[in-house]
Amino acid sequence: MDRIAGWWDGLELWIVGLAFVPQVALVLVVVVPLCALGAWLLDRVLAAVLVALRRGPDTAPDPDTVPDDESGDAPVPDTAAAPAKES
Repeated sequence: MDRIAGWWDGLELWIVGLAFVPQVALVLVVVVPLCALGAWLLDRVLAAVLVALRRGPDTAPDPDTVPDDESGDAPVPDTAAAPAKES
């Protein structure tokens, strides 16, 4: 553990010793992509959890169907929204 702490301290001292512009460039090149990757991974994990809990977008009811009766057992297509054909 001391080796990791020593390496980390050396890295911090090296970054602090850089001028402002190289520090900003280092952040843009390293930290921003790491944060984007972390956000993408978190999004995928949470999406999988929500689908598993049946709360995700893959489990949403089809808006073009309405329940046939009050129990909602037999959805049927909604044909009332179709335009009437003129003769």
